[in-house]
Amino acid sequence: MTYYYSKTIHSGFEEAISRVTQALKEEGFGILMEIDVKGTLKKKLDVDFRNYRILGACNPPFAYKALQAEDKVGMMLPCNVIIQEAANGGVEIAAIDPLASMKAIDNPELQKIAETIGHKLKKAIENT
Repeated sequence: MTYYYSKTIHSGFEEAISRVTQALKEEGFGILMEIDVKGTLKKKLDVDFRNYRILGACNPPFAYKALQAEDKVGMMLPCNVIIQEAANGGVEIAAIDPLASMKAIDNPELQKIAETIGHKLKKAIENT
């Protein structure tokens, strides 16, 4: 079982971020945080790294349902989406499959929520 959904597109890096952000919005997600891995590694370690961004995506109604079903699930929120320069000149967009990560928690109600969110994330990646 894979733990993510991914797609490689041929666009500029910043355009890819805009496209995935819009596709996530259309599925009910907002971006809670954004981590510039390239910038952080340069600043903290003085190393060069490819363009790599982590977006913390949240769908508030489903996050609320998940927290009601399992109070410690917040450790696994938000759903991470990465955008990174690919070796072939494209830009890879990948999102966590929440169903894969939630298998660690024995809670059938949470599994149902994770399945729904997984479908939404997969659709957002496909529509990028």
